[in-house]
Amino acid sequence: MSYEKLHLEVSEGIATITIDNPKANTLSRQVLRELDQAFSEVRNNESVRAVILTGAGRMFVAGADISELNQLTPLEAVEYARTGQHLLTKIENLPKPVVGAVNGFALGGGCEISMACTLRIASDAAKFGQPEVKLGLIPGFGGTQRLPRLIGPGIALELLLTGDMIDANEAHRLGLVNKVVPAEQLTDEARNLAKKLSAVGPVALRFAKEAAYRGMTMSASDGMKVEADLFGVCFATEDVREGTAAFLEKREAKFQGK
Repeated sequence: MSYEKLHLEVSEGIATITIDNPKANTLSRQVLRELDQAFSEVRNNESVRAVILTGAGRMFVAGADISELNQLTPLEAVEYARTGQHLLTKIENLPKPVVGAVNGFALGGGCEISMACTLRIASDAAKFGQPEVKLGLIPGFGGTQRLPRLIGPGIALELLLTGDMIDANEAHRLGLVNKVVPAEQLTDEARNLAKKLSAVGPVALRFAKEAAYRGMTMSASDGMKVEADLFGVCFATEDVREGTAAFLEKREAKFQGK
């Protein structure tokens, strides 16, 4: 499938999706549509074990296309928000891990899309923020929900209510990103992490994500039940037989995702 506002490349089982919508990589309606198509494509590609999401140039995603937002009616705004929420939920729930390689500004929708990734690595030049209140808006793609879950309600509310921007090191301190690296090392670090994630059992990885995400919305005891159920389902897979046999035979496991 061809794209105008992004690039999709697959190499060694890793799909790299690069948003390329000059000048600021804004999340226009076309970018949202193409991202939805790209994530459907990598989901259905059995050769893909992990995904890297990044931005072209010096921007990750600078936010929504303000010229589009300025024209929305209230009903159109609701539909726009739901479109973005659907996409980010699709990214978050992808059966394959998504590494956000945040190469520059990740503001508004850019911060929201980074939070939908499974793990995040940031360039030391990256900046994060939810500045919507400065436009008289609130985040619409899940920012009010994911940010408190990632960094806690106190600091999340401060960022949401002030619209302040933070740098990569502060984002790491708060737990918004997993690692900060020099800009020139970001691509290699993201790929190394994607390779590490693609080497483990694909079914187990999917279930671990599911247990963690579902558990955050319920009590600890209910989360334990989900974990036990998914632990049991693992034993109906070929992967668990291969993984345990490989351990006992002191060799590398060859998972098939079945």
